Amino acid sequence: MPDCTQPDLHDTPPGWQASLALGFALQEGVTRLVRREHRGPLRVQKALYPEGPRSCHVILVHPPGGVAGGDRLRIGMEQGAATHVLATTPGAAKWYRANGRQASQTVHLQVAAGAALEWLPQETIFYDDADVRLAHEVDLAEGASYLGMEILCFGRRASGERFARGRVAQRTRIRSGGRTIWWEQGRIEAGDIMHSPLGLAGHAVCATLIAVGKPVPPAVQAELRARDPELALSQVRQVFVARRFDMEAEAARAGLLRVWQRLRPLLLDMPALTPRIWST
Repeated sequence: MPDCTQPDLHDTPPGWQASLALGFALQEGVTRLVRREHRGPLRVQKALYPEGPRSCHVILVHPPGGVAGGDRLRIGMEQGAATHVLATTPGAAKWYRANGRQASQTVHLQVAAGAALEWLPQETIFYDDADVRLAHEVDLAEGASYLGMEILCFGRRASGERFARGRVAQRTRIRSGGRTIWWEQGRIEAGDIMHSPLGLAGHAVCATLIAVGKPVPPAVQAELRARDPELALSQVRQVFVARRFDMEAEAARAGLLRVWQRLRPLLLDMPALTPRIWST
């Protein structure tokens, strides 16, 4: 597993250099948090078991409450065979004005054979004039399952703020059995791309759910489209993607949650019990 407890010191700007490394193993039928190491302001609360011993819920916490220019966050997770982990956050992640310095987050998730990971952070809000680089990598062994969700919000619309300046660069790569099955990268800059049909087409929120595992039956896809015509759905072999553009985070989030609630029983054979932290 990559050592996420040490920051990359090459060209390190001033700011928080935070990292968190977690490891999970199945012990006597219980998915246990067996490794928990941190450096700087990244923490995980105690392991929770609202669905029974096989499913471990963890809440990732960034105590400062927001990420400023120059901050670098690194998160690594490693799951042993046959474990099940649901990872979420207590609230929205806030990326502040850059002030001339780029902020970044790197996430590397490793899931062993027969294990399942649900990566379900709450919204990510980019303040006006933020400069952010995001990298998200998932390594799945054969037979592992993954449900990942992200909701990207450009500007604080509730405060009347628009994303008039700044940039967000993002890369997502998923591998299964060492083979790349999903690769997506892009760069959103305030200005024309926000309004272009090749970009966000004037929307302020981009919400995406990616599921890897059992294919989603065509009848279920048709049901999801009928319930929410704003959803864009695709299935390429074992990778299912649902995406929704919106003006408000609440509507986008509700749309993705409906997809998650429908897919979770199909992919993981588990009822869709919403984490309690989402309601607080």
